[in-house]
Amino acid sequence: MKVVTASGKRKRAIARATIRTGKGVVKINNQLLDFYEPKLSRLKLREPLIIAGDLMNKADVSVNVAGGGISSQADASRLAIAKGLVEFSKSDKLKEQFLNYDRNLLVADVRRKEPAKPNRHGQARSKRQKSYR
Repeated sequence: MKVVTASGKRKRAIARATIRTGKGVVKINNQLLDFYEPKLSRLKLREPLIIAGDLMNKADVSVNVAGGGISSQADASRLAIAKGLVEFSKSDKLKEQFLNYDRNLLVADVRRKEPAKPNRHGQARSKRQKSYR
């Protein structure tokens, strides 16, 4: 039995995917993908599985994701699944397909929230409003 682990990050969300030989069952936080809500996140998570094609009938995917928001968790999970599938199959062709479809399937988005500056109210770059009258 072959087992591969991969991780993905997006903003504050961190996903860890475990891929093992199996029948094609996909679970996110112990919940089947078919019941994952919202629908947009479900569709986002299906993308790497659809591109992988018949490889998915030979592998079970289990993802644990924590932190961040709904969309960030979906992006992090998607990244972890795609990276894991490439490692599981050891296929350069699959890697090429992922990169051609969407580079974010294999390359993490490194943007993070900018920290707020000390002794300032509001956001990271907000300044005090100047009044001329």
